[in-house]
Amino acid sequence: MTTMTGNENSVNQDRVLEAFRQECGALTDAVSGLSPAEWSLPTRCTPWSVLDLLGHVCVVIDWLPAMLDAAAPDRPEISAAEYYRPDDRFSPQTNETRITLAQGRAGRSADGAAFAEDFAATWQRVDRLCRVQPVGRTVRTRHGDAMLLSEFLLTRVVEVAVHGLDLSDALGRKPWLTSPAADAVTELLLGTDARAATEELGWSRTRFLRKATGREPLAAEEARQIEQLGLRWLALG
Repeated sequence: MTTMTGNENSVNQDRVLEAFRQECGALTDAVSGLSPAEWSLPTRCTPWSVLDLLGHVCVVIDWLPAMLDAAAPDRPEISAAEYYRPDDRFSPQTNETRITLAQGRAGRSADGAAFAEDFAATWQRVDRLCRVQPVGRTVRTRHGDAMLLSEFLLTRVVEVAVHGLDLSDALGRKPWLTSPAADAVTELLLGTDARAATEELGWSRTRFLRKATGREPLAAEEARQIEQLGLRWLALG
């Protein structure tokens, strides 16, 4: 992975945390006040309902407190893009565990309104913990990966942003994707020239992220276009 200077890592950590904060806040606003019927709507992430999918998002954010309590690895070994490599973390057995954990987390609250509050408290706690971490802090994931905290936080932005698209579709709403999160995820997929690349495609950030993460089908010519731009394909569960 590319080694960053202390100043670059400081800027990156602050920027990613801001993207995390804004995207989580937008998701909190979106699910606050949902009706019981809306919480039960199916999503494209079978077999999850809206409630279950928010449970998954809550679970993947809530790995962070224990990671920050643990000893920091000596050095980072993988980047955010490498975190999404296709290995046993996306096996059928791991996916079954992922499904069970999400449904269990969602079921801990009395109803959807209470769970929306749980979600808000969860990400706000993580935000507070991350804000006081030193630049260059490393963490070890539950899969055993040693990463910069900023790189792992970027994977959490991916989760909140991409599943936010799944939730907005399930609810029949206009996507609430925030600019900082869209920029962060697009740069992860296309590199630092992401803005020029998406302008060349003529796509909105939302449309690009839908197509790059399998939320919308790619025509053969579209696939050729984004391959030429050097898209980093992510293995997503």
